[in-house]
Amino acid sequence: VVGMTIITNLQNAIKQVPLIQTPQQGAGAQGAVQMRIKSSQGSADRLSQSKSMVLQDSDLPQKPLSRHRRNQSQHGVVLSVATAFEPLVDLKGEHLNVAKISDNGKKQRKNWTSMWTVLTTDELLLYKDKQETGVKPGSKTDVVQLCGAVIEWAAEKSSKKNVFQITTNTGSEYLIQTDSFPTASKWHEAIRKTVDSSGKGFALRRSNSSDLLSRHSSLPGHGSVSPNMKQRNPVHRRSINVFGSSKLKHSASDSADKNGVKNRLKKFIIRRPSMKTLQEKGLIKDRVFGCHLLTLCDREGTTVPKFVRICLEAVEKRGLDADGIYRVSGNLATIQKLRFIVDQEEELDLDHNQWEDIHVITGALKMFFRELPEPLFPFRFFQQFVEAVKIKENKQKTQAVKKLIQQLPKPNHDTMKLLFSHLQKVLAFSRKNLMSTQGIGIVFGPTLMWPELDAGNMAVNMVYQNQIVEFILIESREIFDLDRM
Repeated sequence: VVGMTIITNLQNAIKQVPLIQTPQQGAGAQGAVQMRIKSSQGSADRLSQSKSMVLQDSDLPQKPLSRHRRNQSQHGVVLSVATAFEPLVDLKGEHLNVAKISDNGKKQRKNWTSMWTVLTTDELLLYKDKQETGVKPGSKTDVVQLCGAVIEWAAEKSSKKNVFQITTNTGSEYLIQTDSFPTASKWHEAIRKTVDSSGKGFALRRSNSSDLLSRHSSLPGHGSVSPNMKQRNPVHRRSINVFGSSKLKHSASDSADKNGVKNRLKKFIIRRPSMKTLQEKGLIKDRVFGCHLLTLCDREGTTVPKFVRICLEAVEKRGLDADGIYRVSGNLATIQKLRFIVDQEEELDLDHNQWEDIHVITGALKMFFRELPEPLFPFRFFQQFVEAVKIKENKQKTQAVKKLIQQLPKPNHDTMKLLFSHLQKVLAFSRKNLMSTQGIGIVFGPTLMWPELDAGNMAVNMVYQNQIVEFILIESREIFDLDRM
């Protein structure tokens, strides 16, 4: 009796529940149920029949679509994409040499540090010590985001071997190095695959989410909605249609945008006025600081820049006896203000009280020489001066240096002659200003000359720079024939 009651209730329930089936399954499934009902006679058959009438998961009626169906589907898409791109490698932590040379585009001093390095699905974790990985998450020294990053070998960035560079999408740059090439190659390849994997996953989430959503909703048991439901949710139906067609429009709109940007750039470049036109209109003025010495002198019609001449005259007028002249630095903000006025070609009066600090004038003069694109001692003469100053016999050394200075371009020669003649006057007040030939050599050595390519030892080059300036200062009367002036 109990069995018959259960079977009767199930039959009534089945008749009331609307079976949602695909067109291919509808006729066969309905016929199978009816055959089982008609052919069952005994209680044992009916009990077995009750098992066959229990609906499978795929046959269960679809729940009514809610207003949040779209959000739920998108969450499902993101999860499916995330699981589709599992890390391609599984590298355990290892000590690597790391140097961060840029932080969000801002250059930093290169400082190599041994870091415990761990690679995850989309990040490179850098720890100061291996033990830090087991403590609080906040103890991570640095996190390198690999999504959208660029990795490449960078032998030219360091004298160390097996160096590769990682540049993140925010502009941060890291150098990774290890003495073992197989280890470096292993990490380079693993990080490269992780970068490619995270990049593809990010692109797929943006471009193909609508495609996955439409396929997800068309599966059996997910996509068949009753006519009443379609009428009840017209907004939802329209949003599904928009997402379904977005993939087709995506590539066309991207190509149109790219062509539009290219055309606008071409028109901008074609219509861009020439430098000469901008200078004639006064929109761009010729600079003094950072201008090539030959160009500046040619523009001014002199062989010595006017700014150099008025600075030397101001120092000789009221600064020869100043303590630490040329060694003491002036206020940088005031120096920059003076530089701005000079570059704007405004009238400059160094006797004005705002320039009463003589160290501001000497600081601006040194800045002018440091910012020359090519130093006062031209690049092609640097090594020749180094070889000349190595000569032990003093008279022969003097003649060699004098010969080189006579070969310099006339603006370089005349400016150098005026400058060293001025420094001779500074030395005449050495008891008051406490400046010696060695002190002046240290100040003006790196200011007046430097190699074009800093491939050698910087400390060795600086020693020769100081020695050359100091020697020319001592022998300036003989080299420049100052006694005849």
